[in-house]
Amino acid sequence: MSELTITLLRLGYLVLLWAFVFAAIGVLRADIYGTRVVQRRLRSTTKEEPQYGRRATDTPATPVPVPVPVPGQPAVPRRLVVTSGPLRGTTVPLGSAAILIGRAPSCTLVLDDDYSSQRHARLYSEAGQWYLEDLGSTNGTFIGRDRVTEPTPVGPGTQLRVGQSTLELQR
Repeated sequence: MSELTITLLRLGYLVLLWAFVFAAIGVLRADIYGTRVVQRRLRSTTKEEPQYGRRATDTPATPVPVPVPVPGQPAVPRRLVVTSGPLRGTTVPLGSAAILIGRAPSCTLVLDDDYSSQRHARLYSEAGQWYLEDLGSTNGTFIGRDRVTEPTPVGPGTQLRVGQSTLELQR
């Protein structure tokens, strides 16, 4: 082999070795510092109130009409509130879309909790009723003291436990 070929092979091996070192450092960094939590705030030129991550004590930017309960009809929950845990006071409005709960940045409610899974549970509405479903989490999802094993209907005032956090559906 020529000296040029041997030099190019050495340089290629050196680049490959450094790529491996940087990949190993990246994995160690992710293990040490954990998952990066993405802020879920609306970015616009006007001063709008963020849709998610609002505390229960914050006042909304615009008045929200309060639905008047109709006698004979069940009360419909309008928000999901974290009542205890690291994110205590966080409020997520309930709409028609499902709410994904977990540690992954892609979740609707991102929990900063070592006892919750990346995709822990899902809260969804079907035919006017809200259901809680465990997504195969390690530590389980609970309604009161009962572990959720299948989609279970939940109503206003129901205490949901995901990891170290307690959530409640409110009107």
